[in-house]
Amino acid sequence: MNYELFKVIHGMAHHSKFLDQTMIFITKKAILVYALLLLICWFFGNHNFKKHVFFSGVTGIMALIVNFSITLFYYVERPFVAHKVDILIPHSADASFPSDHTTGALALSLAIRSRNKKIGNLLLIFGLLTGFSRIWVGHHYPFDILASFIVSIVVVFMMNKLRKFFDSPIDRIVTFYETIVGKVFRRKQKNQSSGLSNS
Repeated sequence: MNYELFKVIHGMAHHSKFLDQTMIFITKKAILVYALLLLICWFFGNHNFKKHVFFSGVTGIMALIVNFSITLFYYVERPFVAHKVDILIPHSADASFPSDHTTGALALSLAIRSRNKKIGNLLLIFGLLTGFSRIWVGHHYPFDILASFIVSIVVVFMMNKLRKFFDSPIDRIVTFYETIVGKVFRRKQKNQSSGLSNS
């Protein structure tokens, strides 16, 4: 059933250059897109939202650690290793189950969603599309993506339950960052004021 579903989805590849290139872009650049969005949220968010962005990043890392642990006990070959698959882009023949790209994307999306539903929902859609693109290009089975979704839900749930243990150190990190940035900004303003006075 897993392979049959894979053939249906991956079978849509190689028929439209536009769709293939779109899926390739998503599957290759998803991590970069998430990194940029998190940076934007970090720089433009208030103190509490910065804390949540940092917490979401930690949650994503924890989800990837869970993924790695799963591969130690349950190893699944990539579709293009176990079967004859005409993949759109090359990939190393490592573990297929679960998908690291999808797990990272969905864990971040769900973590952000627990703080801001509007941004979180947009990220969640992109995360699901990331998972779909991984099947489209021939790198993962549908069940790999389903497993990533389950891992993400469980990890985000557990991290939110344990959040009180992370809150204090994260608050100190964000406060330290804001203090440093504040000092740099005030020093820059002072230098500009001195330059205007001298002129």
